[in-house]
Amino acid sequence: MAYKVKPFVAQVSSTSGSSVVAEQVASFIEQESVDGWEFVSCGNIDTTIAGSGGCFGFGAKPSTSTSIMVLIFKK
Repeated sequence: MAYKVKPFVAQVSSTSGSSVVAEQVASFIEQESVDGWEFVSCGNIDTTIAGSGGCFGFGAKPSTSTSIMVLIFKK
């Protein structure tokens, strides 16, 4: 059995609601099913993006945390 994990980023505007995101997820799943992939689940991967020290401390950027939504498929 093979597994595939793909990142998903919703395209949301200030006027769109949760139903728009649900439609985007459904469309993403349908696209993968055309190639024989079966949807298993979705989840989040939390990670830290390293900051930079800048030049002698000028322009230094702190590290930041981010969360990436992923969809998991099997074949």
